[in-house]
Amino acid sequence: MSVREIRVFGDPVLRERAEPVDPSAPATAALVQDLLDTVRVPGRAGVAGCQIGVARAAFSYNVDGEVGYVLNPRIDEVRGEPVLVDEGCLSVPELGFPTPRHPYCRVVGVDLAGDEVVLEGEGLMAQMLQHEMGHLDGKLYLQALDKEMRSVAMAEVRKAAWY
Repeated sequence: MSVREIRVFGDPVLRERAEPVDPSAPATAALVQDLLDTVRVPGRAGVAGCQIGVARAAFSYNVDGEVGYVLNPRIDEVRGEPVLVDEGCLSVPELGFPTPRHPYCRVVGVDLAGDEVVLEGEGLMAQMLQHEMGHLDGKLYLQALDKEMRSVAMAEVRKAAWY
């Protein structure tokens, strides 16, 4: 398969709510391989299906040397009051803003064999899980910012060369 181009802010696919996938379908296996190839590019923690133009419920991750994927995920648990963490997004290149995230998150989904996958953690893993689940809901992290910070962020987006 291949490293796929990342869709950026303004692309309508980023606003679509992801549809469930059939883990046994050949197209799903191809999507997973593309997600894994794409997330292995240095500096990437996660890539959702919509970010490569496919509004399907799947994402890959590359956190602390652990690379994997999950299909049809759902947030099973978050813990702790949200704290502001510096966050960026491949679909909003070169920008980053303090984003409220719970310090712990657990996501449950399945793999290509239909077996349960549980991803959980704190720090970057918790942040990535919440970020990618936002993508699957058709939302960018900018929507999680408070009103004042969102105004600043949107002004920066409008000035960006890629916009």
